[in-house]
Order: sequence, then C-alpha cells, then structure tokens
Amino acid sequence: MTNMPPADDLMNTYGDFSLELVSGEGAWLIDAEGHRYLDLLAGIAVASLGQGHTAIIEAVTEQIRHLTHTSNFFTHRPELDVARLLIDRFGQNDAKVFFCNSGTEANEAALKLSRLTGKKRILAAVSGFHGRTMGALSLTGQPDKRAAFEPLVPGVEFYPYGDARYLRALIEVNPADTAAIILEPIQGETGVIPAPAGFLRAVRELCDEFGLLMIVDEVQTGVGRTGTFFAHSDDGVVPDVVTMAKGLAGGLPIGAVLARGQAATLFTPGSHGTTFGGNPVSCAAARAVLSTIDSDFCHRIRVKGQRFIDGLSSHRVVSAVRGRGLMLGVVLTHACAKQAVKSGLSHGVILNATSEDVVRLTPPLVISDEDIDEAITRLWAVFDDVDEGITKRSAPAV
Repeated sequence: MTNMPPADDLMNTYGDFSLELVSGEGAWLIDAEGHRYLDLLAGIAVASLGQGHTAIIEAVTEQIRHLTHTSNFFTHRPELDVARLLIDRFGQNDAKVFFCNSGTEANEAALKLSRLTGKKRILAAVSGFHGRTMGALSLTGQPDKRAAFEPLVPGVEFYPYGDARYLRALIEVNPADTAAIILEPIQGETGVIPAPAGFLRAVRELCDEFGLLMIVDEVQTGVGRTGTFFAHSDDGVVPDVVTMAKGLAGGLPIGAVLARGQAATLFTPGSHGTTFGGNPVSCAAARAVLSTIDSDFCHRIRVKGQRFIDGLSSHRVVSAVRGRGLMLGVVLTHACAKQAVKSGLSHGVILNATSEDVVRLTPPLVISDEDIDEAITRLWAVFDDVDEGITKRSAPAV
C-alpha cells in the first residue's frame, strides 16, 4: 500500500486519504506508486461501467468537440435523448425529467416539489440517507449527521423503515397537511438494508389512500445496480417521483428527477433551476450508459451478485450477505468492518464500511466473473486477517 502524502490544501471533510489514484481499467484502479487494486466500491456505486469504458470515452470525446455547456435557456440533443430514455425505462408516458448535478440536488428538488402541493409535512425513514445539503439533510434520518446543522428545514417527520402500521398512524396525525413519503428501496449508507417484503406496496397504497406523493430515492439503487433498472420495480409499484444520480453517467456529475402525473406539472418557469444541470457532456455520458445497460445487462448483474454471495457466505466471520445484484452488504460477526477496509488495501482490494459490522460491495457493473473470483479470494484473505485479530483480542492474558 502506498504512503499517501497529506492533502493539506483540502478541507478535512473526509479524514485522511489512504490512496492517491492516478488511473484505472475496468474494475481495477492504480495508485501513484503503480499498485493495482480491485475496485469493489466504484466511487460509491458511481463508476457503473468501470474505468476507461469505450462507450463513455467516445461519447464524451465527441460531445466536447461540439458543446461543453449551453445554460438552461437552451436545450440540446443529449439532454433530450437522456430524458426520453429515462421516461421509457420508467414506463410512464406522462413523466417529465429535471436534470441536476447530484443525488443531493435531486432530493432537494423532490422536497421542493412536495412543497408545491401546498402541504408541508414530508415523512422520511429512520436511518435513511438522502444527502448532506440542508434540504436533503433534513430528509436524512441519521441524527449524528443532522445535529451540528440544526435547525433544519421544518416539516420532516420520521418513521421506522419498514413499519407500515406506524407510517399510517403518523399520516393520520395530520393527513390534510401531509405532502409525501420518501424512502430508499434499499438503505445503502446504513448497511445495505432492503425494505421488508411488501413495504413499498404498502407505501404506495397509503399514498393513494391519502393523496400523497410517493418519492423513491434511487440515487444508489438505480441504473441497474440491483439487477433491475429501478429497484422499486421488483415490488411492482410505480412512484410519483424518482430521484437518480451516481451511476447514471458512469462517473460524470449528473442527477435527475423523474415525476409523473400531477407531480410532473408542479415546477413552472422560475420555481427551480441549476446552472450545470443537463450539461451536454454529462448527458452524452449518461446516454452511453443507458444505451449499454439493457435488460440482458441487468440480468447478468443478478448473476454476478449471486456469485459474490455464494463465494463469501461460508467464511466464518461472515454472518450474512444481504442486498440485491451488485449492491451487497457483507455482515460480519464482529464490529470489525473498518479493520476489514484497512486490510483490504494491503490485499489490493478497495472496500467500504457502512457501519461497524457491515462491509459494502458496490463494484463496477461490468466486473467480470474472473475479477469476481479474484475479489472473493482476496476478501477471504481480508476476513482471515480480521478473524486473526479477533482471536488475538479475545485470547486470555497469560
């Protein structure tokens, strides 16, 4: 592992950096000293087609020759194409799209849409994560992230993730002023926790009964990550609003809000906007990604995910592997996920700990079977290291 020099010119928002990365190819990354790492994080589910994918390179290179930016007074072909491709995937012909730059911005836009209904309450899940700007943070059900920045946007109330009975009771406190329910199909930042079976359908039914917007945050789960283009489609529901970002442009900054029905008509000229949203270069990359991730591609993601599950579940420090497709949480028997991440670098594999006992795997969707097998071999070595550390700590003093 390289010795990373201190990044003294950068604000200390991420702690010490472990690597200086300089290049990559597919599911592999290379640091400044030439060491190679299997990337099982993909920039936190962003580099959907890995590094150096021909489709993205060609699309971005061609687009930047013609237009790099237009402002939002005009449109251009990549933006129109991506909007149509997303609406087709959504399967709702009355849907409209708003483009921004990130998942946080997409959720900010969804929050503003909910206010345009004339109602003020929005119900969000405990332990959910929707971003770090003030509006998106207001929707994030994690007190440790919120406390330093309070007071936040008022009107947000929290329900236990998966508890439809509690959610109904919360709505009934003041149904006339409740605008929306927001949730993730799989809570990513809390440890890759899928919604319980039937919960999304229950939320859809509550929204229909009380006239609420159902907002589904697909920032991390979308664009094929779970083995279907949208994770919510596994539950047979159609949200009113879907927020997207991360893997949509394969590494270039983009966010999107899809809305249908009344929600698609709430924004009017001057009610919302963003300077770089719908950027031609980012949209060209997104068009290339969407043209690559078709139904056959998504099916292969499920197969790849199962390959990881089969290869990791039997290790003695692994209690479970949860999630879907290539969004997996390896649940460990002890609170040693951070040690696993550190050991991973020594074994040439990039990991992420979402909690004390969960290692998150979100590799590039193009990862090959051979690279998955290599990753499993390296992960076993990582977990062996962790197990040895557990044994040493628990050994009685002599």
